[in-house]
Amino acid sequence: MTETLKQDNLINGPSALEILNFLVDSGSINLCDVESAMRNNRIKEVLAHHPYSIYQDSRGRWYSYVRDETRKNNRRQIARKTKKDLENALFEFYIGEKILPQKHLNTTLKEFYPKWLKYKEKHTTAQTYISRIDSDWRKYYLNTEIVNIPMWKLTKIYLDEWAHDMIKKYNFTKKQYYNVTLIIRQALTYAVDLEILESNPMLKVHVDGRRMFRIERKKSNYSQVYTVDELKQLKALAWKDFETRVKCCELAPLAVLFQFCTGMRTSEVCAIRYEDILDDNHIAVQRMYRRDLKETVEHTKGSYVAREVILTSEARNIIEKARQRQKEKDAPTDGYIFSLNEKPLSYYSVIDLYRKYCKKMGIPLKSSHKARKTYISTLIDADININTIREMVGHVDERTTLGNYCFDRKTEKERIAAIEAALG
Repeated sequence: MTETLKQDNLINGPSALEILNFLVDSGSINLCDVESAMRNNRIKEVLAHHPYSIYQDSRGRWYSYVRDETRKNNRRQIARKTKKDLENALFEFYIGEKILPQKHLNTTLKEFYPKWLKYKEKHTTAQTYISRIDSDWRKYYLNTEIVNIPMWKLTKIYLDEWAHDMIKKYNFTKKQYYNVTLIIRQALTYAVDLEILESNPMLKVHVDGRRMFRIERKKSNYSQVYTVDELKQLKALAWKDFETRVKCCELAPLAVLFQFCTGMRTSEVCAIRYEDILDDNHIAVQRMYRRDLKETVEHTKGSYVAREVILTSEARNIIEKARQRQKEKDAPTDGYIFSLNEKPLSYYSVIDLYRKYCKKMGIPLKSSHKARKTYISTLIDADININTIREMVGHVDERTTLGNYCFDRKTEKERIAAIEAALG
């Protein structure tokens, strides 16, 4: 039989299979290259009938659509980093394979959230921000239906209904809504970047804010600032504590008084140092104490640029009193202004004094942040230029200063008298 085949080959020539085997064995042809070329030809044939355009966006990603009766306009978007990857994805779709890799088919938001949160942590130094996100996750997402659904099944319609149900259930303001939905918006975008999803349907969800969001009324003047009389009482209590050498953090009462002279945040006043004094009239605010990390960092909230605050005669007197007490205690006089050791002032020693003083005055608690609002409102009442105020307190925009820190410090009786005088 073999001899017959050899004779036939001599007469009729080798078969196609024998030629291919010979070329492969001799190294004249690479079978992988042949298979690749054949696949590329098949892709070209299939995409010749693809009804949608293939295009590239400004970021360099490539996009197209495929038919999907479950989506709006009966189509869904596919995105890939390169044109070749997109063409391969479209080819796989048309020959009946899943575009989404098998390993991602059952990935849920609950499984994906820890991965996204670790990614998020790499892009911020504010641990309190991460803690707030995690708190929102536990309150609004964990143990709810949405976190157990495979992410690729989270359609625009589903997310639209979920978002509007959340707004009604929790009576969200606009700010609350965007804080809470930050998790799903950014997590799905991260999934797109990892090519787990083709697109982020949450970005297409629209909410009519005028009809849906709860209007956030500005809080009352009385609850947000110290009146003239209250501030007078508080200062008397703070000076008394300092003079009688209150046991816990002797310089904390001076820090409280200093806040009303400078508008500094508690995290900033705890970390202020003698080296920050620029001259008799100015001090630089350029660091803060991070109570979550229990350390001082060389920037302030939302800013890596130092700001200058004008020192009044009262502020200079407070600094001098602090230095005198440090000398009495043989403590450093070139380090933290309100500390008797090499460490920054205790954050909670300042916070606790506000509780103590408000209780003694018989008024509802007004936090240390209300001291900052009192400082700003006082300057506005004195007709200080709004841009000067904005710069000293470290706001990016004067709308923040006016919108969130401007309150009337007069009593109702004083307010009525002032209006009578103005209109009379």
